[in-house]
This record gives sequence, structure tokens and C-alpha cells, in this order.
Amino acid sequence: MSDTMIAKNRKAYHDFEIIEKFEAGIELTGTEVKSLRENNCQMTDGFVFIRRGEAWLNNLHISPFKNGNINNVDPDRKRRLLLHKKQIRYLSQQTREKGRTVIPLKMYFKEGKLVKLEIAIAKGRKLHDKREAIAKKTQMREAQEYLKRKNQ
Repeated sequence: MSDTMIAKNRKAYHDFEIIEKFEAGIELTGTEVKSLRENNCQMTDGFVFIRRGEAWLNNLHISPFKNGNINNVDPDRKRRLLLHKKQIRYLSQQTREKGRTVIPLKMYFKEGKLVKLEIAIAKGRKLHDKREAIAKKTQMREAQEYLKRKNQ
């Protein structure tokens, strides 16, 4: 069974240079999972921080489940990430370096059941770096179009 995409952080690839990726579980309530099945998730400004040996995801918005009652929780609450202690220590070490942060890239259902989050250690890009990345993408796209036209 394939993975079903819930949400993707497209802004992350533009604003950050991705250094290393990890897969993490996420601690959710039942109504949050039901809401995710309806693709009610926004993660554009999300980030991960490490506190007391635990990884926490902040600024992830999961809309309340429309048929949920008092079981609905705060849509913007901090959610704990499920990682191995070694991974958490490594992430903590990496975030101490200047300019590095941990951000969410995408959220998906693994094998139709488990909600997983792909997180990455990233380094912020400056404006001139963003321009260089856009120029490279444009050059690659033009080269692909040229090869496509040539092969026809």
C-alpha cells in the first residue's frame, strides 16, 4: 500500500536549503486524525524545537473535525514528535549550529494507518541564494524543453 499525502510545505524548499531528512511519528488525538483524513492541515510556518529531551512541533494547524464535539482540541497546539533519543540528541546538536533549524516538509499516512511527518534539518537562504536557486531551476526547465523539442 502506498503513502497518502496529507500536506506538503512547499515554502520550505524555497526558503531553506535542506541538509538532512528524518521521518517522525506525531502524537495526535482521534478527532485530529479524522480531520487529517479530510486533508484539513496547514504547515507553512511550522517548526520543530527540542525541550527536555523531547521534540515538539509548533505552528501546525489542524482544523477541528466538523463532526467532533468536546473532543476537538486546540487546532494550533504544540504536538509531540515520536523520535528515537539518539535522533533527538542529533537534532538538538544540529540546531545549536548557527543558522540551522528543523522544519516539517510533508505529512502523510503510512500504509493508510499511521500519520508520519517528514522533518528536515535546514539552513535559511538569503535573498541572493533564492535568486540563484530560481535561476538554476529556470535554466534546467529551459534545457529540458530544448531537449524535448530536439527529440521530436
